[in-house]
Order: sequence, then C-alpha cells, then structure tokens
Amino acid sequence: MMRRDDPVWMITGCSTGFGRELAREVLARGWRAVVTARDPAKVADLVASAPDRALALRLDVDDAAQVHDAVRAAQRHFGRIDALVNNAGYGYLAAIEEGEDAAVRAMFETNVFGLIEATKAVLPGMREQRSGLIVNVSSIGGLTAFAATGYYHATKFAVEGLSESLALEVRPLGIDVMVVEPGPFRTNWAGASIKESALNIADYAATAGVRRAQTHARSGQQVGDPQRAARAIVDAALAPQPPLHLLLGDFAVDAARAKLDALRVEVDAWEAVSRGADFPSAQS
Repeated sequence: MMRRDDPVWMITGCSTGFGRELAREVLARGWRAVVTARDPAKVADLVASAPDRALALRLDVDDAAQVHDAVRAAQRHFGRIDALVNNAGYGYLAAIEEGEDAAVRAMFETNVFGLIEATKAVLPGMREQRSGLIVNVSSIGGLTAFAATGYYHATKFAVEGLSESLALEVRPLGIDVMVVEPGPFRTNWAGASIKESALNIADYAATAGVRRAQTHARSGQQVGDPQRAARAIVDAALAPQPPLHLLLGDFAVDAARAKLDALRVEVDAWEAVSRGADFPSAQS
C-alpha cells in the first residue's frame, strides 16, 4: 500500500497528457513529485509551481542507465519513492501487414521494456520499505482490439499480463499494482504523438484505413478529460485496496463489457470442444 502521509510520486512522460495532469494533481494535493520528461524544459512550469516539492529529471525510458540514474536521483532528493506511474508511451497506426519492423520494435522498447526497466528500478526500495504502488498506464486497447492499432494493442496486452503477474508477486510485500485502462481522451495520443506506417495497402482501406482516418479526425475531440482522469487515478490509489484494473471513461467501460460478453458467448459455444482436449479422466 502506498503511504498516505506526504507520498513521493515518480511519473514518467510528464511533458503532455496524463503524465502532466497527474503531476499537477499530485502537487495540488500538497505531495511531492518527481516529474520526468525526455526534455526537462517542458516540465519546468510544473516544478516552478511547487519548487520545494517537485523535482524535474531528464528521463528517456528507452535508456536503461538513465532510468536507474533517475530513480537514484529521486531517492537521494526525497529519500524514497512511494508511487511509480509508468505513463511514457505512444501509439502506432498500421494494419499488421503494413507494420514496419524497426518502428514496431521501437514502440515495444518504450511501451513495454521501458516500463519494465522503471519498475525493476523502484522495486528494491519499495520492498525494503514494505510499501508502494506501481501504476501502469495501459489502455482499453490492452483488453480489446481494433483495426489499425494491432501492434499498439500487442504492447498494451503485454503490460496487462505483466501487471497481473507482478501484482501477485508483490502484494505479500506490501506493494500494490494498478493498471489504468483509458478510452479515448483529449491528449496528444492521436495527434502529435502518434506514429504510423508509410505503407498503405489498398486491400485494408475499408478496415485499417478507415480507422486510421477516424483516429486522426477525432484528435482533440475526444470526450475523455485528462484532468478528471488524473483525479480518478489518484483517488483510486488512495483506496484501502486499489483496483488492479481501473477503466477510465464511458467508452472504456462499454468496450470492456462488450469484450467480456463476447468472450463468454464464445467460451460457452465451444465448451464441449475445449473440454474434450484433455486426456480422458479415469471415471470416463
């Protein structure tokens, strides 16, 4: 469990979006925050708003040495880290066949391996203090999938599985894990931050191509409010037992329920075939 009196939060990817709003929310509550970004100048205003409680650090989660250096600097400055928010990440638009190998691997480095590195860097301190919270920002796209974002979904499905295993491992040590699954929010995800394949295959125009266009068109028009999302994340973190999965926004709730319903229908329809794959029991 995260300590409640003056907790220290370390947040990755604070230059825009959820990371920036989370840093604001943490500081507004009078707590301390390690505000990280690849370019610390982009978070200078956040630190200026609470210079005695905020520490800006340069952090590119793709650089393992920089991750560990940042964690050590945060621990030296504040004495501890009570909550880590793995927020740094981005999306990529492409049908699976259109995906560019180097771009896909680069996204995995940030969305998955950068998250793992930051988590491993803070866990020794959290184990020693027998308290802490790991918040992994996933997506509704970590629970269900759509055309054109298959590679992004792959990174977020990875975060989901990793987080569920981590929760089982660290809960007995006093550490909680929370996976945040937003729907569409008014951040830069679908705008300046999105990457996409230069290859467009005509056969996918009606599926991945349509969703590419929809994604660009809705940028800046999403119904999700990042400030309310930040408040919801912090409120959930303060619960006596934080949720392992925290959906954010109407779209996320509806999409998750639709996935559960569809999965249940399919499991029921194929139950006899599925159960028939075991060795026959001694009683049969």
